[in-house]
Amino acid sequence: MSRPAFRPIALMIAAALVVPLAGCATNSRNKADTRYVARDVDTLYNAAKDRLDRGQYKLAAALFDEVERQHPYSEWARRAQLMSAFSYYLAHQYPESIQSAQRFLAIHPGNKDAPYALYLIAIDYYEQITDVTRDQKITQQALDAMGELIRRYPDTRYAADARVKTDLIRDHLAGKEMEIGRFYQRRSDWLASVIRFRKVVEDYDTTSHVPEALMRLTESYLALGVPNEARKAAAVLGANYPGSDWYKKAYDLIERKAPKAA
Repeated sequence: MSRPAFRPIALMIAAALVVPLAGCATNSRNKADTRYVARDVDTLYNAAKDRLDRGQYKLAAALFDEVERQHPYSEWARRAQLMSAFSYYLAHQYPESIQSAQRFLAIHPGNKDAPYALYLIAIDYYEQITDVTRDQKITQQALDAMGELIRRYPDTRYAADARVKTDLIRDHLAGKEMEIGRFYQRRSDWLASVIRFRKVVEDYDTTSHVPEALMRLTESYLALGVPNEARKAAAVLGANYPGSDWYKKAYDLIERKAPKAA
């Protein structure tokens, strides 16, 4: 799955959080070390920002974590929590990013940046989505996280992006069902294939896979010896996708194997 659609929003919001603290930016380059050494919040935060600016995302995240650890009750600890999650995201350390964002939400559930933290969690899952030949647990987690974001913060810019990504995720999950259904067809396990293709038609009815699912249902029902159900599937396909190649194939199948009685 691609990342560019997320970056502009993430970077814009993150920019407001990485404002350096006054006074210690010069010394931070020499002190950016995650070993425990008691340091003032200015030094730590500016060291983390410096590493982030230089693309050293893992070290930046560790230093933002250190801000929170050494100065847990400061205003900058709250900012550091969110910047830690963002830095881990940039480092592709998604579980750590999720954990940091979840910690921020647990401590600051009503904070103005809570929608962004929830968005980071959703994007962390989204960018781990694998192709349809593999397990789709992460895909479902991405869908759930996007749904929670839309439900809790429907009028935010993050919800608008989440709605677009939700459509893509649903299409991906439908593609997984199609792959399994076709696998069952190849094994002539027609009842199992029907279950998978019906799931696509009923649960993912707005996705791009529905026309093929209806045609595959037509095939499977004919193979099961229930031509009436095959005709129903082909009729739904013809009513909704009359110009598609899938309808042409389904129509030809019905004409050859289950023509209506004269």
